[in-house]
Amino acid sequence: MAMSGFGVTEFQLVLLRRMQDYQPELVEQARERLGVTRTEQRQANAFWQSVERSRRVPRGLRRYRLVLGEPVGESEVLIGDLPCRLFHWYLPLWPDLRWEVLTGANGSVVNGWLARERGGAVPQLPADGQLEPWSCVVGDVEQTYADIRHLEGDAPSRWLVAYTAPGGEPRLARFVYGLVQTADTLPRPRRDM
Repeated sequence: MAMSGFGVTEFQLVLLRRMQDYQPELVEQARERLGVTRTEQRQANAFWQSVERSRRVPRGLRRYRLVLGEPVGESEVLIGDLPCRLFHWYLPLWPDLRWEVLTGANGSVVNGWLARERGGAVPQLPADGQLEPWSCVVGDVEQTYADIRHLEGDAPSRWLVAYTAPGGEPRLARFVYGLVQTADTLPRPRRDM
C-alpha cells in the first residue's frame, strides 16, 4: 500500500476526525481553512484506517516520516530511568503547537499528540478552570492547575485530566491528540452522615 498523495493536510484531517466527536463546529471551520470537502476528509480518514491495519506499510516513526517528512526537531528525554526519543513536526492548523511523537528505547512509538514547544509560553488559562475548546494542551493544564490526575481515555487518541482550579471546583478535561475538547465540573463526593 503506497502513501503517495497522503501528506500533512490529510494527516490533519485524520486528527480532526477524532476531534469531531466533541467539537463538530470547530472541525468544520478547520476543514474549510484547509480547503477540502467532507468527502475528501472521509477518504483521508478511511485511507489512514486502512494504513493502520496494513502489514505492508511501515510502522512507527517510519510511517510519520513518510507522511510528514523528516522531523524538524529531535531530542532525548528521560521517562523515569528510561531514555526515550522525542520527534516533532509543525502542522499548519495549529501554528502555536507541534506534533510530537515519543519513541521508546526500542524505537517503537509510545505516544503521538499535539504539544506546546518545549519552554514555550503557556497561555493564561481561566482562574475558574473552565477551558475553552482547543485553547490548550495537556502540558498547559499541568503547569497551570493543581491536583492533576491523568486518567486513561476511552480510545488511544483520547486523554483525560482531572484538576482543580485555585479556589474552584474539581474539573475533568477531555483531550483528543493532546488538544483540549471539553472541561466539565466534577461532582463533589457525597458525605453521608
